[in-house]
Amino acid sequence: MKKKFRLKLSVWQILALAYLAGTILGSIFLILPAATKEGEQTSYIGALFTAASAVCITGLSPYDVATHWSLFGQLVILFLVQASGLGFMTLVSAAFLIFKHGMGFNSRNAFMLDSRGKYAGVKTLLLRIVVGTAIIETLGALVLMIRFIPQFGVGDGIYYSVWHSVSAFCNAGFDLMGSKYGEFVSLTNYATDPLVSLTLIALIILGGLGFAVWSDVIDCKCNFKKFQFNTKVVLIVNAILIVTGTALFLLFERDTYADYNFGQKLLASFFGAVTPRTAGFASTDMTKLSQSGYLLTVLLMFIGGGSGSTAGGIRVGTFAVIIMGMFAAFRGKRDIDIGKKRIEYSLLSQALAIFTACLMMVILSTLIICTIEPESMMFKAILFECVSALSNAGLSMNLTPTLSVGSQIIVIVLMYAGRVGILTLGLALGKKRSTAEIRKPIDTLLIG
Repeated sequence: MKKKFRLKLSVWQILALAYLAGTILGSIFLILPAATKEGEQTSYIGALFTAASAVCITGLSPYDVATHWSLFGQLVILFLVQASGLGFMTLVSAAFLIFKHGMGFNSRNAFMLDSRGKYAGVKTLLLRIVVGTAIIETLGALVLMIRFIPQFGVGDGIYYSVWHSVSAFCNAGFDLMGSKYGEFVSLTNYATDPLVSLTLIALIILGGLGFAVWSDVIDCKCNFKKFQFNTKVVLIVNAILIVTGTALFLLFERDTYADYNFGQKLLASFFGAVTPRTAGFASTDMTKLSQSGYLLTVLLMFIGGGSGSTAGGIRVGTFAVIIMGMFAAFRGKRDIDIGKKRIEYSLLSQALAIFTACLMMVILSTLIICTIEPESMMFKAILFECVSALSNAGLSMNLTPTLSVGSQIIVIVLMYAGRVGILTLGLALGKKRSTAEIRKPIDTLLIG
């Protein structure tokens, strides 16, 4: 008898292939003539880039969304953003539950890896993700309608409100303001508008915390003492980064915000501290940032948001482990203590591996793009673009539309790697070893 060939995929490979399939499928829809406005032309690389950016909820785009894509094309982008924001495995799991097919162990594994939840509460967490997302995005859209309906009329006002609410919560950064205020202006016209800015900030923060954090906060009825260790770390580190970032932007961009009163400066600084955490919207022109503000934005993009959230970057958990591991090493301590808990050194090894891999990818991609592109292109803008792509931040110094095909492909790879996750991608590409691992003799090196 002939043996049937069965392709066995790991949960990490399923996740990696899901995002790849979504990108390819999205590019097919976007290359259709119906997706582009009359008089505009779309190359396949441009369609692939936009689809990858939407699936990876990044926000970088070679075309202005409002002026280049038709209503059909815009809805395709919005669907990809929403689908990826919820997580492809969440949607697949929802389909299984709706049609009562149940969930296999591999499907359950992949879903939980994508949402970082608990095995015991898959259905509960799934329901919270879908219902919670719908409620938050609806509330965000309703608040935005207060501003957009009087400005743009009922039809456009509702459409713009829903679009930007979904884009903000999913940390995608795609906007439609190009048709109203000029191409690639993002939200610079709302820098001093508290209603729009604070609504988007709230959506961005909620989306960047992660579904597991939501679930834990709900279970503990907002009692901080009962929160899981991961929830406490994510909330505390997020708060520190936001408060510190706001204060530093207020200091660094005092000349940029010279025409604002103190309240407007504080609002713009607050937005500037939140949006680099992979949100992609900009209330300040990135090309006008001071040197200090530029570097701070790059650092915040690189750190990103919470694991299992709509945000990217190395994640706040990784950042916290590296910082606390550094302090433990300097003090000669055997244990890495965070509050009243201790974490294993193996977790520090993984965190350092993620940090190093991301840093190497940014440096290598920046080096290659600098080689490909003309010397007139600013190094600062290229580095900013690469960090933004890998961290799925979506901010740009107006470089994306000018990139050559080769550079666009590199940025696509960075966006994909950032969305899937360096650790997940490494496990997906790695090979299983069935043989026992042979440990080599130990030795030492001089460091420091």
